Amino acid sequence: CIERIIPSRYSFGVTSTGPVHIGIDAGSTTVKAAVIDGDDNLLFTSYQPNSGNPIPIIRQMLIDIYKARPGLRVASVTATGYGEDIVKSAFGVDFGVVETVAHFTAARHFMPDVDFVIDIGGQDMKCFKIEDGAISNIFLNEACSSGCGSFLQTFAGALGYGVPEFAKLALFADKPVDLGSRCTVFMNSSVKQAQKDGASIENISAGLAISVVKNALYKVIRASGPEELGRKIVVQGGTFYNEAVLRAFEMEMGVEVIRPDIAGLMGAFGAALYGKAKGKSQSSLLTLEELEGFTQKVRSVNCGLCGNNCQLTVNIFPGGKKYISGNRCDRPVSHRGAENPLNLYEYKQRLLAEYKPQPGIRGTIGIPLGLGMYELLPFWYAFFTKLGFSVVTSGPSSRELYLEGQSTIPSDTVCYPAKLLHGHIHRLSRMAVNAVFYPCLTYNVDEGLGDNHYNCPVVAYYPEVIAANCHELENIRFIYDYIGIHRRRDFPRKMTAILAKYFAGISLGEVKGAADAAYAEYAEHMSRVRVRGGEIIAQARAEGRQIIVLAGRPYHADEEINHGIDKLICSYGAAVITEDSISHLVEKFPTSILNQWTYHSRLYAAAKYIADQPDMNLVQLVSFGCGVDAITTDETREILQREGKLYTQIKIDEIANLGAVNIRLRSLFAAIEPASGETPDAE
Repeated sequence: CIERIIPSRYSFGVTSTGPVHIGIDAGSTTVKAAVIDGDDNLLFTSYQPNSGNPIPIIRQMLIDIYKARPGLRVASVTATGYGEDIVKSAFGVDFGVVETVAHFTAARHFMPDVDFVIDIGGQDMKCFKIEDGAISNIFLNEACSSGCGSFLQTFAGALGYGVPEFAKLALFADKPVDLGSRCTVFMNSSVKQAQKDGASIENISAGLAISVVKNALYKVIRASGPEELGRKIVVQGGTFYNEAVLRAFEMEMGVEVIRPDIAGLMGAFGAALYGKAKGKSQSSLLTLEELEGFTQKVRSVNCGLCGNNCQLTVNIFPGGKKYISGNRCDRPVSHRGAENPLNLYEYKQRLLAEYKPQPGIRGTIGIPLGLGMYELLPFWYAFFTKLGFSVVTSGPSSRELYLEGQSTIPSDTVCYPAKLLHGHIHRLSRMAVNAVFYPCLTYNVDEGLGDNHYNCPVVAYYPEVIAANCHELENIRFIYDYIGIHRRRDFPRKMTAILAKYFAGISLGEVKGAADAAYAEYAEHMSRVRVRGGEIIAQARAEGRQIIVLAGRPYHADEEINHGIDKLICSYGAAVITEDSISHLVEKFPTSILNQWTYHSRLYAAAKYIADQPDMNLVQLVSFGCGVDAITTDETREILQREGKLYTQIKIDEIANLGAVNIRLRSLFAAIEPASGETPDAE
């Protein structure tokens, strides 16, 4: 399904020398191209593996196009796909379009009233619903390529077949094996079991085709039934060249669908149509002579312009043109200052950096800057400073810090923010501290938005995990008692008793004074966040910018956790605020689930708030290892969709690949600005 199903090149179908429009789809595993004339006739196509670097392949393809028609006039060239930006930089391409829009444009050409498009390629899957002629919802596969073309290719090869032959066998199945829709690792054992049970290759192949379809419908799209998707459906992508997958999809949906005969070229064809619609008469594409003298040099450098220290790949093209990749922010490209006044994430980071250690007469308390401490640091800093302690933190997270604590992580299934805590503890153990303070907090502050105000289990009880696994704390006082800051009247008395176990001479009166300072500082901190959020909203509206609520948890402000997604959004000209900067503007409202976690209550309230804000949209950050986010994502999606808003989810973990994130964000911007037909480029 990701093999070269169609010939790699066709000859020009007409003798005209133009004007023509070229679409280039530089995908994750293949490079596709389509050339159309002014009447949308397809004149030339190319479908080739990218061999890890699309530039030489595209260069040769463009040379072939020029030579096939001497004197050819190219009116426009449009790039899409993962390699869109590098192709634009290298060859003087006129336009770039996010691939979801390119695929929708192509699908609409074949079915003007299409209401659902599904594209299954070699490594990724894209599905989108269309309402009123615009994309209203977008679905992309998350963690891996299971359920895509490479999934079927893997099993075809393992069973000794080529992909086309393996696909044909499925058409003769009499009883397809029920293999479910799990990932490749688990599916492998299911296939082996089916072989042991005597299942034929035909029935195994058909079962795998059905599993691809069910994975798309019920894992990626998460539809409760086929009727949710629509009745006017276009399927595309190389995987749908597999007749068994096509038939399985039609049977599951209960409707005939359109599969264009250029299903694997729809991205390129849509890009060409997009460029034609722009009305340009002469492309800025490199000439034949320039292409023949074209060179590409690649070098790797360390950025060093900020704390991320990104490892950059710099492509250098003729004329001094450069394309830089690997950067989490736009500083290597724009050379602008690090701070963005319309980014509340950056403002939060600056607030936390202001809590610097003061001289203390009672010693030094070390606090790990992670999980719940990203919000409660102001509280505990004020509390211990008032008691006469010097308070130090473990500082910002980094990949190096994660590796320092990796050996004490007991389970790889926990979320990345929790894994980072081990590195923070390791760093504190090497600092001159008298104690490390990281308490268990079953409850958070009650903000009146939910049915209860719990912390999630990891935030609440991870100190127990730290105490059991971080042996570097054996010779350090580790204060991880159970504390209830939600009960302000009881807090001083109980905290006095806890401190008495570790320090002598701290009176109840002193603790009461420290508690008053702590609650006041926490309230002031939250007020600053909310006030600044309001200022950002006002400025963004004055400047006509979109406002993105980048919602998650307090520790998602950690740059090592969010991977610079906040800065990426700002690079598209939007403002970024957080869920806790607007959640207080919403009264408690009924939800379809038990709303018992403080962080989640803020998330739902933020989703509710933006319902009648036309310039606001929500993007939810989710950690791969977060079990409770299986609840939050569904509820947030329901709240937004009830109000006609798009739901965009970005999964983040220790892998900092922003390619798929870019697709999601650009697709969101394209969907919320349908009138212009534009997708924003990074500034």
